[in-house]
Amino acid sequence: MNNQSLEGTVVRLLPLSADHAEALFLSASDPEVWQWMPRPRPETVAQLRQMLSEMTADPTRRCFAVQRRDDGTVIGSTSIYDLDLGESRAEIGATWFDRSCWGGPYNAESKLLLFSHAFEDLQLARLALRTDNLNVRSQQALARLGLVHEGTLRSHMRRQDGTRRDSMYYSLLADEWLTVRDALRARVVAKTASP
Repeated sequence: MNNQSLEGTVVRLLPLSADHAEALFLSASDPEVWQWMPRPRPETVAQLRQMLSEMTADPTRRCFAVQRRDDGTVIGSTSIYDLDLGESRAEIGATWFDRSCWGGPYNAESKLLLFSHAFEDLQLARLALRTDNLNVRSQQALARLGLVHEGTLRSHMRRQDGTRRDSMYYSLLADEWLTVRDALRARVVAKTASP
């Protein structure tokens, strides 16, 4: 469990708790927002509260609620998971944002904060992110963030509809971080300046 907030210019990542369930339910219950998530979409605040409790109880996770700084609204969630300090690696995922925040600076700055925490505070050597092979939007976002597509795990997971998904893996290494950091900072500035 983590108790450290990560401060950005447009978002603040707060340690996630089950108490965020009500604020997150609108986005988490949106079928379009949840379309590519491997977990069942929560149908009630109680279900989301239970899911958040399970996530935050996992000692290999660092879970965050994403709060918009200008008005304090919780607009999404993201996590570092499968954290293995011995091997100096982790994955980032379980990320979702309210649809009204898509295309803005929020995801880019959330990734900037998470990557900074992973490489600078936790001293990790490697971060990985994975996405459904059908989730083109996510694949494009990961490529824009500067991550390297490593390959595809075929028939890796079961989707909520029972079909099998291929998982596309992307990674970022510690020696690539400074270049990606500068690009992410510029991206946040550009998205914050645009209407």
